Amino acid sequence: MNQLAGTVAAITGGTRGIGLAIAARLLDEGVRVAICGTKQESVDRALEELAGRGELLGVVADVSKLDDVKGFVSSTMERFGRIDSFINNAGVGTFRAAAELTPEEWHRMIGVNLTGTYYCCHEILPIFKQQGNGDVINISSLAGKNPFAGGSAYNASKFGVNGFSEAMMLDHRNDGVRVSYVMPGSVATEFGGGPADSGADWKIAPEDVADVVHMLLVMPRRTTVSRVEIRPSRPAKKG
Repeated sequence: MNQLAGTVAAITGGTRGIGLAIAARLLDEGVRVAICGTKQESVDRALEELAGRGELLGVVADVSKLDDVKGFVSSTMERFGRIDSFINNAGVGTFRAAAELTPEEWHRMIGVNLTGTYYCCHEILPIFKQQGNGDVINISSLAGKNPFAGGSAYNASKFGVNGFSEAMMLDHRNDGVRVSYVMPGSVATEFGGGPADSGADWKIAPEDVADVVHMLLVMPRRTTVSRVEIRPSRPAKKG
C-alpha cells in the first residue's frame, strides 16, 4: 500500500536539481505536488519534464519575498485543498572570501536560504496546526556544520537553517508537526554555477536526496528523524 498516495507536497526550488528530483519521486508515489521557481521559463520547463507523472502545479515565486511565499501557499491550497508536507529546498550560493563578498550577495544568500525558509514555515505552520499534522523538511547542507574558506555567507545561512529547524521542531512537535532537515554533501547539480555532470561519477545524485525525503515522509508518525547527513561514499581525493 502506497502511504503517500493522495497527499499534497509543496516544494520550493522545485524546477531543477534536488527539488526537481524530489518532485519526480513524490509524483511517482501518487503525491499531488506543487513546485515553485523564480522564473516562468524554469517553471514551464519543469512542468514539461514532469508531465504525465501525476497532479502537478507550478508557481513563480521568490521565497525571499513574503508576498511570493503567501501566493505559493495560497495557490497550492486553492488547487489541492490541503498541504501535507512542505519541502524547503530553494537555495543559492556564491563562494568567495568574506572581504570580497558584496552586501548584495550576502543579503541574497541569507534572504533565500534562511529567511525564505522562515517565511515558508511561518505560512505553513498554522495550516499544519489546524490540520493536526504535517511535515516540514528543510534541505540544508553539510556546510551547515562544516565551515570552509569562501563559504562565509553560505555557511552562515545553513548553520542558521539547522538551528532554526531544531528549535522549530521543539516549538511545534505537540501540534502534530514533524520537522526534519537534510544535510547533503557534494551533489551532482548545477548549484553554484557548475555543470550538472561535474564530478557526477563520485558525487551524490539528486535522486539519492529524493529517496531520503521519501523515507522521512513514510516514517510512522510516532517517529521524527530530526536530521540526516548524506555524503559521497568515495569523494574525490584532494591534491
